[in-house]
Amino acid sequence: MFTIEHDFDATVVTLMDEGEFVLQEDVIINAFSECVTIEQLDPRTDRVQKITLSMRQLHDLGAALDLPEGAYRLTPVKD
Repeated sequence: MFTIEHDFDATVVTLMDEGEFVLQEDVIINAFSECVTIEQLDPRTDRVQKITLSMRQLHDLGAALDLPEGAYRLTPVKD
């Protein structure tokens, strides 16, 4: 399950784990114009862990999900 909220300066997506097995904490994704942050509570430390991705890193991650093993460098498409 997930929710989407549009705040003043970001779009916030929250991913909630559902199922019968051991569930993970919610993942909160904040999409800003210049970066994306991913947050999740670490129940062992009771602290929120945060990762910040640049827009380029996010683009590369999206491409990586559809590629086989290897090292890649994406280049802009030329008209």
